[in-house]
Amino acid sequence: MASSTKGFAKGCRVLMAAAKTSAAAASAQKTGAAATRPLTGILKPLPVSPSLGAFLGVSEASRTDVIKKVWQHIKLNNLQNPQNKREIFCDEKLKTLFDGKDKVGFLEIAKLLNPHFIKS
Repeated sequence: MASSTKGFAKGCRVLMAAAKTSAAAASAQKTGAAATRPLTGILKPLPVSPSLGAFLGVSEASRTDVIKKVWQHIKLNNLQNPQNKREIFCDEKLKTLFDGKDKVGFLEIAKLLNPHFIKS
């Protein structure tokens, strides 16, 4: 009886090893396919207006990258209203992007940046 248990366990190890290698190969195929897929939507780099290009230092950027850079600028220059964190005070750089407004709500930022993306 002990010998049949050994044979059974031995066979399972071989099956489990085969399953691990096939799972690793399948995951490698998925990551390879995802890497070659073109960027779309908010991740796709688009040409930007000259004023936004001057702010970023690039001629094209994705929407997510632009939002990240704007928020970095806001945090670095301490432009958030301390009493109302949803309100952003605009310095001269942000005024060029936000139609000359002195302050904007953080939910307005994406809407105000939309005209700076040139439709292709």
